[in-house]
Amino acid sequence: MEIKLRLEEEKDYKRVEEIVREAFWNVYSFGCDEHLLVHNLRKNKQFIKALDFVATHDDKIVGHIVYVEGKIIANDGKEHKIVAFGPISVLPEYQNKGVGSRLITHTAKLAKEMGYPAILIYGEPKYYKRFGFKLSKDYKITNQDKKYPAAMLVWELYPDALKGIEGIYDEGGIYLVDPKELQEFEKGFPAKEKKHTKTQERFLELVDKFI
Repeated sequence: MEIKLRLEEEKDYKRVEEIVREAFWNVYSFGCDEHLLVHNLRKNKQFIKALDFVATHDDKIVGHIVYVEGKIIANDGKEHKIVAFGPISVLPEYQNKGVGSRLITHTAKLAKEMGYPAILIYGEPKYYKRFGFKLSKDYKITNQDKKYPAAMLVWELYPDALKGIEGIYDEGGIYLVDPKELQEFEKGFPAKEKKHTKTQERFLELVDKFI
């Protein structure tokens, strides 16, 4: 299967939001809010347009990845810029075919070329370790509560990129979603059934786990 990658264009926005919604519906919660998150991230100053990519098959968009800039506030008070991606979305029928891996490896290479030392995300450790992600605790980087979430992962983009940098990851609160805004935003999409899934249980397990 031939997959091509290109930068997202403004004309893609609505279709990408539909794909994000399909990819995340009932995965981590009843319904999802990731499509609204993508919609809002594009308008945020931390959004990185140069790393905003879609994956296509036969000219049809089947996947998407979005990046934002964050920072590590080191123990000495200095701030170090890093990047974070997510949501990363692939249409259900194209999952487990390498689309997500293509998006991640391509954009990570670009992020490195742009001078960023590392990528920090919240994700499933079992999946992301294949790319080079390790637990944030290995680098002594905490969340803003000075804890080590089990799902908080770091990928150094070159050897010793974070050497001597220990401290707090500050994402700036850009991943917060207003329930009322989501309710209104959902009116622009076809109705879908909300239901309980095992992946929601796994998500709650990771969210509540610290190491």
